[in-house]
Amino acid sequence: MKKILYSIVIIALVAGGFGGGFWYGQNNRPAIEKVAGLQNLEQGKSPDVDFNLFWDAWVRVQDKFVNRSKIDYQKMVYGAISGMVSSLGDPYTVFMPPEENKDFSRAMQGNLEGIGAEVGMRKNIVTIISPLTDSPAMKAGLKAGDKILKINDKITDGMTIDEAVGQIRGPKGTQVTLTITRDGWTDAKEIKIIRAVINIPIVKLEMKKVGDKTVVYLALYHFTENSAAEFKKAVQQILTSDAKGIILDLRNNPGGYLESSVEIAGWFLPEGQMVVWEDYGDGKKIEHRSAGTDKLGLYPVVVLMNQGSASASEILAGALRDDKKFKLVGEKSFGKGSVQELEPMGNGTSLKITVAKWYTPSGHSIMDDGLEPDVKVEISADDIAGGRDPQLDKALEIFK
Repeated sequence: MKKILYSIVIIALVAGGFGGGFWYGQNNRPAIEKVAGLQNLEQGKSPDVDFNLFWDAWVRVQDKFVNRSKIDYQKMVYGAISGMVSSLGDPYTVFMPPEENKDFSRAMQGNLEGIGAEVGMRKNIVTIISPLTDSPAMKAGLKAGDKILKINDKITDGMTIDEAVGQIRGPKGTQVTLTITRDGWTDAKEIKIIRAVINIPIVKLEMKKVGDKTVVYLALYHFTENSAAEFKKAVQQILTSDAKGIILDLRNNPGGYLESSVEIAGWFLPEGQMVVWEDYGDGKKIEHRSAGTDKLGLYPVVVLMNQGSASASEILAGALRDDKKFKLVGEKSFGKGSVQELEPMGNGTSLKITVAKWYTPSGHSIMDDGLEPDVKVEISADDIAGGRDPQLDKALEIFK
């Protein structure tokens, strides 16, 4: 089963029968016939939990709700599961109904529809974690750290991530208006964005001159199903070039598959070197070690990161610093140190559930704290407006 390391719910931003495990209490058995369309009421029965209250509420809604003819029982079931999962207080453990599950699968394959941004919760505020490169969100001027106060005419205060996702996503060609506040702004601003088909880039490779040396600029945007294969193509170009160093850009990389990050780390680390280890909280620990060749580890490497660097990208950055002492340049990373597994369920649904916390090879947990850069360099609004990139400039300066 693939393990998922995403900083947030991928919203971007895309536009059967009940097989549950609820226990229907014996003393309410006569009412069972009134629970329309439900089956397997005894499956998953727990001796410690009495579901009488749940079924009592279900029957009362069915009997007394004013628009009974419009009740969608399957939607009620999905809502009940979502509510159960949200009660855990973990924003990364989510139930995905069929359409959301399809959107997530498309995103992990590297394509989707929407505005092209990643969002998460920061202090209970819906926040932009990173706009995707060349996406409508980036072209509209959204930045990592932007706080979303309203989506169209709806205030986000009190919204869950899933609710915000539902409001923001939509078909290509349609418009969504986000009311944004940003550190340094005195007033919130409305930003109008036209949704589009989002083709998520995976890697970008450029050769840059530093004095009389050639340095590779290698940007990695996601850890999708195709990332390791695309990264390998870039590696082949690097190995046949006259490059003397590598700048690995993980800025605004929100994560993806754990397996992809471990595989890519293998290009920088020798076989058997620790990449990351997981703690399952019950004494169980799993280590992930490099099965690679260390071919890129023979080059000097500088890693760029910012607050949009999360999860799988933090794993890669942490391993390269701990194992290779490569410098991290930029801003503190997002701080998402948990591991999710995607559990397929019935009727095209799935459950993404947090199963473990992860640690860098040195034992550092970045959960909520992120990785601090070795060389801190911030980018201002003026830099962005002027097309300047002081973080990249600093990385190039290091190679001088």
